[in-house]
This record gives sequence, C-alpha cells and structure tokens, in this order.
Amino acid sequence: MSRFNRFLPALVYLPLAVFVYLHLWRSPANNYLTYSGQDQNMFEWFFASAAKAVTDFGNPLHSELQNYPLGVNMMANTAVLGIGIPLAPITLLFGPTVTWTVVLTGGLAGTAWAWCHVMTKEFGYSRAGALIGGGFCGFAPSVISHGNGHPNFVALFVLPFIVARALRIASGTRPVRDGVILGLLVTYQIFIGEEPLLLCMVTLGIALLVHAAVRPAEVRPMLVPLAKGFGVAAGLSIVVCAVPLWWQFFGPQSYASLRHGGGNDVAALTAFATQTFAGNKVDAAALSMNRTEENAFFGWPLVVFVVVLAIVLWRVTTARTLAITTAVMALLSFGAVVVVHGTETVPGPWALLGGLPLFESVLPSRFAMACVPLIGLLLALGTDLLAGAGRHRVLWFGTIAAVLLPLAPTPLHTMGRPNPPQFFAQGTWRDYVDDGTVVVVPLPDPGDARALSWQAKTGMDFRLAEGYFVGPIGPERFGTYGAVRRPTSELLAKVRDSDEQVAITEADRQNMVRDLRYWAADVVVLAPEERSGRVGNVVAELLGRNSVYVGGVWIWDVRTLVPA
Repeated sequence: MSRFNRFLPALVYLPLAVFVYLHLWRSPANNYLTYSGQDQNMFEWFFASAAKAVTDFGNPLHSELQNYPLGVNMMANTAVLGIGIPLAPITLLFGPTVTWTVVLTGGLAGTAWAWCHVMTKEFGYSRAGALIGGGFCGFAPSVISHGNGHPNFVALFVLPFIVARALRIASGTRPVRDGVILGLLVTYQIFIGEEPLLLCMVTLGIALLVHAAVRPAEVRPMLVPLAKGFGVAAGLSIVVCAVPLWWQFFGPQSYASLRHGGGNDVAALTAFATQTFAGNKVDAAALSMNRTEENAFFGWPLVVFVVVLAIVLWRVTTARTLAITTAVMALLSFGAVVVVHGTETVPGPWALLGGLPLFESVLPSRFAMACVPLIGLLLALGTDLLAGAGRHRVLWFGTIAAVLLPLAPTPLHTMGRPNPPQFFAQGTWRDYVDDGTVVVVPLPDPGDARALSWQAKTGMDFRLAEGYFVGPIGPERFGTYGAVRRPTSELLAKVRDSDEQVAITEADRQNMVRDLRYWAADVVVLAPEERSGRVGNVVAELLGRNSVYVGGVWIWDVRTLVPA
C-alpha cells in the first residue's frame, strides 16, 4: 500500500496533464495550440536549434539559423536549453512538435509531483494535503494559461526543490553542503527559465521578511546559515554560468532590458480563466493581455476560502507567513498603477521595483503566479490541521472540491496546420541554395513565424532572414520582438497587412538589392497565404522578374541577380 501511495501523485497528475493536452496528443506532429499565437512556432524552433547544436557540436548559446547575419542570442531568449538539450534525441527522432508536447505535458505533471514530493518529504504534510497542494501548484489557472505557449512557465519542477533546500539552509544544519546543492539547482533553473527563478527568489525574500516581523526570535539564528548557504550557492552558480551569463548580457545580440506590459487588473484576482470549467473567454479577455497571460484568475470562491482559511489559522506562524506573503505578491502584481475593471486608480507598489536591474524586464502581472505555490502550501497545511475525521473530514474535502472544481482545467484548444511546403519538406530548396540564405516573403516576424516551423521540421539545414525572437534595437539596445526591419521587409509587411496600394519606386528596387546582399540571399520564397498575390506582385516588380512555381511555393532564384 505504501508503494501505491508513493506513485499515487503520478497516477493522478500525469493523466490530468494528458487530459489538458488531449487535442495536441491526438496528432502531436500536426496540431497547433490555438491560443499560442506564434509562440509554438518559436519554441519548436528553439528545440530544433538545441538538437542541431548537439548533433553539430555547435554553440547552443547563439544561432545564425534565423535573423542571418546577426543571429539570435539564445541565452537572451527563453530558449529552455536545460530541457531542449537533454531532449534532443526526441526532437531528432520524432520532430520538435513531439518535444513540445512532451515538455508541456511533463511540465504540468512534473511540477505538481515535485511540489507534492516536497510537501511530504520536506514539510511533513500528509499525503492528502500534499496531493491537493501539489495539484494546485501544477494545474493552477495561470499555469494552464501559460501552457498555451510558454513552457518556461509550465516546467517549474525545479523550483520546489530550490525552496526546500533554502529552508534546509535556514535550519543551519549543513549550510555549506546545502548551499552547493542549491547552487546546482539554481544553475539548472537558469537554463530552464530565469524569470520564474527571479519570482521564486523574490518570494523567498519577502517570506523571510514577513517571518522576521512575525517571529523575529526565530529568524535571527537563521541569518548566518542563510548568508553562508546562499553565498556558496551564488558563488557556485556564477562560476558555472559565467560564460552563458556573459553571453546573455554582453554577447552578440544581447540587449539591455525588455519592456512588455503592465500589471493585473484587480478584478482578475477573483475572475475565472478561459481554460477552466467556470471560465468565460470574453470576460477573461477583458482582464488580461492575451490567453497566455491570464496570470491571476484564482476565482472568487478560492479567494474567499483562502481569506477565511488565513483568518482561522492566523495563530499558526506558517499560515500567517504564507497569507501575508501571498497578499504582498498579489499587490506587486498590480503594477505601477492599480487598475480596477479597466480604470486606473492609484499608484501601485511596482514603482518600488520596476526600475531596478532585471525587474525592468519582468512582466509585473506574473508576480501573481508566485501566489500559486503559497496558496498550495496553505491548502496542504489547512488539510492537515482542519480536515480531522468523520463529518469534519467530509466537510473539509467537500469545501475543497467546491472551491477548486470551478478552476479545474479544460483541454486546451488546438487547430490543424499544414505540413511544410514540399519545396522544404522534399529538400528541393537545396537546388537553389549554395551557401546563402532563404528569404521567405513576407519575412517571418512575431505576427507570422510559420517559416521557423518549416525550417525546424525539415532539418535546420538552411538559414532564414529575420524571424521571431528577442533582440536589441537602437543605440540604447532595448529588447524588441523580432528583427529590426530592413526597408524591404518593412515594405512587404505593409503590403501584407494593409489594403493600401503601394507604388514601387526605384529607391525600393535598390533597397531590395541591398537587403538581399545583406541577407546573403540565394532564393526568395513566397509563402502560401491569403495575400500572396499582392505580395508576390510587389516582389516581382522589385526584382524585375516573375516567380517560378516549385514545390508548393513561388520562388525567385537571386544567386545571379545578387552576386556575392
């Protein structure tokens, strides 16, 4: 029976994770998560790039396979190298979409299992309490929302062990040894997701301050062990990650900061997320940036229950620390200006952090995600202290079911997508590329990154001009999504996105030649799309020649038109 209990969490969490990605698993090689925007294309490309680096013994920190000739700083992007490199065999054998499906499914189940394990082994909670708390940590609405397109915010399975090791250090038993282990865990998390790591460390820091205010006598003996352990951890991690971190912040295509959004609407705390049983996509859309950024959405029943639970357990030091830290993280998630149902009200607490290094690149609304494990721990603690036996037990678990079932995830929506054009799938492109670049028009960008999928699914053997990634722009080197447009890519994007007639000038033709030389172009490929006719006509006019239809696309061989 004990062995069954040991595997019970996996038997619960893994089927639930498969249920969430049921539609993706039905055809993992062809289906596409509807609400991922272009993120699925981008992350599949990251997985394919990591596998390519493994097989070619290349530099995994940088790639010129898109945005040629500048390339992409992989450390400055959410490339999840810590997962993509170990799973390179899956990518090479079955393709990047299968890797994508495995990572997302395993991320949900693994995160839930990791929290359940830590709650039982490190915190001493009961199996029932840990099963509930761990399940909430892995399948909370905000995590499921990111599950549409952000594996770095789904594969959070290292963070519970970081928290557990930090608490061991605080106990003062073996701070140096535990500091080494913490340093290794932090190092690995850096290669999965740095932003979740930052949120975790901030949460731990605030929890320590809260605990110091609640029980100062308990915190004083922790300070020296914490200084030793975290000093060892930081030193080890910096030494191991010295080159990758230098590359990220100072290497080619690095950038200074990335500003990309505000805080949560206060109303989002009590609303229901899109992919929950009680969710309403219209209401959720009004309170979030997009479907992948529903970062709060705890639902009013759970919010009320947590408040009541905190009041009931207020005299329990751990519960008080968890409750206050949860409130602080929720307040930080409101951003620089507190918004209530779309109306700006008063300045928010984010103004204290928003200008600091690293924090200036963080999306404030994501701080609400730090509330998830705090609530999970509070639910586990409440189960152990209040469930009791008999009627009390029935009442407790009945209440837990009532507040959590509305938040239960529903299968994420998918849609089919065509296979790569035969020009790429059958390797026909090799007849038109010597050592140059494929220029897909309109050029791939954050609005249409299909070309990255074609490249990723057909071996990553050719280079692309421009693409979808984060890189620098301007003399200040602020971060931006996508390449800095060349005159030709700007023109073609305008043709694609507008009904406005564009008059081609001689300057446009000269820009086209210059840009093709800049990209070291061998062939221009017209993507099959709704406005292909308009874009194709403009490209033909710019090049002074008509396209040739080959393998499902229209191409212009520019090797002689644009000599090296």
